[in-house]
Amino acid sequence: MDKHIPQGYKESPLGIIPEGWEVKRLGDLCLDIYSGRNKTRIDSGTYPVYGSTGIIGKTNEYQYEGEKVLVARVGAHAGQVGLASGKYDVSDNTIIVENKDYYSLYFAYQQLIAANLNKMVFGSGQPLITAGMLKRMFVIYPPYEEQELINSVLKLWDTAIEKQSELIENFKLRKRALMQQLLTGKKRLPGFSEEWKEVKLGDIFDERNEINRDNLPLLSITGDKGVIYQSESDKRDISNDDKSKYKRICPNDIGYNTMRMWQGRSALSNIEGIVSPAYTIVTPHKNVDVRFMAMLIQQPRIVYDFWTHSQGLVSDTLNCKYPDFCQVKVRIPSKEGQTAIADMLYDFDKEINLANEKLASLQSQKRGLMQQLLTGKKRII
Repeated sequence: MDKHIPQGYKESPLGIIPEGWEVKRLGDLCLDIYSGRNKTRIDSGTYPVYGSTGIIGKTNEYQYEGEKVLVARVGAHAGQVGLASGKYDVSDNTIIVENKDYYSLYFAYQQLIAANLNKMVFGSGQPLITAGMLKRMFVIYPPYEEQELINSVLKLWDTAIEKQSELIENFKLRKRALMQQLLTGKKRLPGFSEEWKEVKLGDIFDERNEINRDNLPLLSITGDKGVIYQSESDKRDISNDDKSKYKRICPNDIGYNTMRMWQGRSALSNIEGIVSPAYTIVTPHKNVDVRFMAMLIQQPRIVYDFWTHSQGLVSDTLNCKYPDFCQVKVRIPSKEGQTAIADMLYDFDKEINLANEKLASLQSQKRGLMQQLLTGKKRII
């Protein structure tokens, strides 16, 4: 059956596009596409150095000036796209895209985001995307005036996304400041003026060391999402087939990385499952609010104490097993005081979660717009 082509549209190698639009290789639309080089290798200075993960440092001399599209060339972030401006240097792990006058750089930036370049990345040991691959890729090319009209719409969403992201960061900063005040007792909530008492963690936590529970789901302990199902994790499953030694973790348990507790690698669980033997699982006594304790043990001073109590000669071999965990001292209020503090901080989390949901909605709306506008399915003119 012949494909229906609406009036004013035509067939192209990339599907049906408006008449007057073309399909071209990216390399033909750009002055050049090439790998960056950081000449100075200076760790600190005046101008930012862009690498495969964003800004990776600063340098006293700059190699580039003005807007350019940057693409992470190698490593775990290969294929990620960014837009640089001002004066800056670029590492050799980054591909630089320079446009011609009739091809809007911002439009190119949006097209490369929409292209989902990580699908082009190859290599398992060291993921890679090359400048040559970008030069050869086909893109839809509308007239410059229409590029700018599309840009004006997408920039509205970019501005909204940026402002929402800033709002979330402000929420997080306020929460961190409040945590520092409330979890140390420097600031007291109304009605809670009692003296805090010093206890050892071993006095309020027991170790859960239950194995041979491979009938339970495999969980992952993350730094940003807490304890989640491994199937929901962005990381590849590298667990052993034999999970007989994997440890059970239950709701209201805290799991921590035995060799990384000195870096604050711990999380409160809301689900039941099993985790790697590399983790220590502790379960609270009834006289503590585990939400309060989960936040308290991630505070910098307490994390430092975990470092001083960890065993090992160098950082890569340091471990904080349960007996070491037990010796760390903390100051805590009554359980009622702990619960009041935890409730207030969790209310902040609710605000942050709502703000994140709005951000996700804006990002989804923009993706939908990009799919419509960058392909010409929807026209602004």
